[in-house]
Parts: sequence; C-alpha cells; structure tokens
Amino acid sequence: MSTRDGQLALDDPHAVLHRGAERLAAHYDGIVNAETVERTVFESYAALARTAKVSVHLPSLAARFANERLTALAQSKGAIPKPVPEVLFVCVQNSGRSQMAAALARELGAGRVHVRSAGSEPGSGILPSVVAVMAEQGVDLGEEFPKPLTDDVVRAADAVITMGCGDACPVYPGKRYLDWRLDDPAELDLDGVRRVRDEIRRRVEELLAEVLPAPVAHGAGPTA
Repeated sequence: MSTRDGQLALDDPHAVLHRGAERLAAHYDGIVNAETVERTVFESYAALARTAKVSVHLPSLAARFANERLTALAQSKGAIPKPVPEVLFVCVQNSGRSQMAAALARELGAGRVHVRSAGSEPGSGILPSVVAVMAEQGVDLGEEFPKPLTDDVVRAADAVITMGCGDACPVYPGKRYLDWRLDDPAELDLDGVRRVRDEIRRRVEELLAEVLPAPVAHGAGPTA
C-alpha cells in the first residue's frame, strides 16, 4: 500500500468508525451485542453529521456519543449499575441552556451525580457567549458538543429537565420531569446570558439538594 493509500485509509471516516465500534464492542462484551454497538456508532455519526460545521473530528465525537448511549442503554436494561443518580438536561439546540446546566451540575455534584445533555433539534456548536460566561466561572466547555436527544438516554435518566423543547422529550413512568422556563441565550446579550447562567446555577443547586442522598452524619450514635 502506498503512503497516499495509507493516509486515505487513516482519514476514511468509515474505517475510523469501524475501529471505534470494535473497541466499544470489546468494552461492552457480554453486555451489548456487537451488532447493536456498530449500529449505535454509525447512527451517532449520521446524527451528528446532520448539523456539524466541521467533520475532521466527527468520527471520534461519534464514538464518544455512542459510548454515552451504550452506557445509558445498558443502565436502562439493568445490565450495569447506576451508582449515582442520572440527570438529563434537554433544550432545543443543546448549545446553551442544557449545556450550562449539565456543566454546573457536574461541578456542583462533584461526582455524586452523573449528567447528560441533549437537544431536540441540536445546533452546530456551543454558543460563544455561553462558552465565555461559563469560562468566567472557571468552567471549560471546550470539549462539549451538541448531541441529539435519543430514547436510550431518556430511559436511563432518573430526572429529566427540559428547557423550551416542548413535547419533544418522550415520557416514561417512574421518572421525574421538570420544565425550567428560561430565556434562550441565543437571543440575549452577554449580560443576559450571565443572568441565565446564574439562574441555572440556583436551580441546579436546588435540584441536587433534592435528588442526592442526604450525607450520613458522623459520630451520631443512638439516643437513649
């Protein structure tokens, strides 16, 4: 094979996706069958490609997204445990409100909650104003990207928080649903986005106080 042929093989997104599917199939061996893994990887790639501005890193992003979906699928079927509560934040484009909420929940939850976010109509990237106001508080959204809402992540969630996406989110019994009415950062100036960020932080703090188990008091013994 020539160097050029080798480079083409390395750059071929389908080849990258197949390699990613093989790695994930090995990781989920005995939990999710290989056919489901491969289908999820290629479905994830197709879903992200519909809105992505650039495609150079798309196969690796698709593998990350597929991994999240496969974990959620396995959790919803009880094949792997959920050691902490699962919270899903959903807005329309997954480029503003739900991204801020997920990032703040990760920061404030400090490993005591697992967080996902998604969009009913995902955009092409995180809003620059959202990246800027989160950076002001030391939260880096540089590795995040809009993800479409999928059935598997809804099924795995214990609490689903929607923000302006209407009836797009499927409803399953036994889950907690909340609708946060918040202004869309895409329509606001920087100060407006800051106000939305601060309101989201307040609501996330309240949510975590409700969904997280109460800390065990140390040194407390039985009373006489």
